[in-house]
Amino acid sequence: MPADGFTTCLWFDGQAEEAANYYVSVFKNSRLGRVGHYTEAGPGPAGSVLAAEFVANGQKFVALNGGPQFTFDEAISFQIDCADQEEVDHYWNRLIDDGGSAGPCGWLKDKYGLSWQVVPVRLIDLISDPDQEKAGRTFHAMLQMSKLDIAALEKVFAGE
Repeated sequence: MPADGFTTCLWFDGQAEEAANYYVSVFKNSRLGRVGHYTEAGPGPAGSVLAAEFVANGQKFVALNGGPQFTFDEAISFQIDCADQEEVDHYWNRLIDDGGSAGPCGWLKDKYGLSWQVVPVRLIDLISDPDQEKAGRTFHAMLQMSKLDIAALEKVFAGE
C-alpha cells in the first residue's frame, strides 16, 4: 500500500473482506492488499477477518470488521467523476446491483449502505455557467433525476 495521502477506513459488521473484493471488482486501478485476522486476543473470533486493505480507483481504503455499533449514512459519500454517460451507467449499474438503491440527483447507496455520487464532469460546467438562466434550468433538471443523463441535461441547458 502506498504511504502517501490518506486512507479511508470503512466500518463493516462481518463483511469487510467481501466488501473489499466487491469494490476492487467495480473500479479500475484497484487491488486487494493485506488481510488481517483476529487472534485469540479478540475481540472478534480468532481467525475471522479483522481488516482488509484495498485500493479502489487509486484511493486507499481499509475495510474493518468492527461490529454492528456503527452504520453508514449520507453524511459521508464518495463522488465518482465520470467522463461520459458510459461511465455514469457503468458505476451506477454496478453499485446498485445486488441490493443497492437509487437516490436523487446522482446519489445512490450500494448493497452495504455506503453512499455514492455518480457525477458526470460535464454537469459541473453546466450548472456553474455564467448564464444563470441556463445554469438554473440545468440544476432544476438535475434535481428531478435519479441517475444523471448527460444528453438530457445538455438539452435543458440549450433550452430545448
